[in-house]
Parts: sequence; C-alpha cells; structure tokens
Amino acid sequence: MDLPPLQRMLDAGRDSALLRFSLGKGLLDAGEPAQAAAHLQHCVAQDPVYSAGWKLLGKAWLAAGDADAAARAWQEGIAVAQRNGDKQAEKEMAVFKRRADKAVAARG
Repeated sequence: MDLPPLQRMLDAGRDSALLRFSLGKGLLDAGEPAQAAAHLQHCVAQDPVYSAGWKLLGKAWLAAGDADAAARAWQEGIAVAQRNGDKQAEKEMAVFKRRADKAVAARG
C-alpha cells in the first residue's frame, strides 16, 4: 500500500474513518503496529460501529505486544458486530480474543 498519498490526505485535513483504517492497515502491513494502532484508534473513535476497524485494531495491538489492549479492542468489536448482525466478524474476533486471553493468562 502506498502510504505517502494517504498521509498527505490526512495532512490536508481530509480525515475520515476509512482513511484512518487504510493508514492503519498499511502501517500494520509495513511492520509498524504501534503507529497502526494509533490510526486505528482514530478510526473507531470516528466510526464506533465499524467492526472491521475494531478487528484490525486488535490485530495491531497484538502485533505491538499488548495482548490486553488487543483483547479489549476485540471485546468491543464483538459487541459492535453483534449489534450490526455481522456474524462473521463476531466469530473471527471471538477466536482472536480467546487466543489473546490465553496469551495473557500464560504470562501470569
């Protein structure tokens, strides 16, 4: 993903949930999970019912090494997906959350 044009759009004041999602996805793919999480937090703040945003935010937090934050994001995402009737996203995030919960429990 070509991130500089997306960043220029943001710098020009064209902020949106979709733009933040795209930046977050691109940064996560580029191996920058903490930066990705920052954009994805803006994404879900702007559009709290965007279940894909919650799902990717959890993935970014997990990649950044914060399983607790990932589990919290997925828990919120599961609730959003349930309200939206998005069964597939709900199932995926439930699996991700169980794995994150196990990782947290294993740490002690």
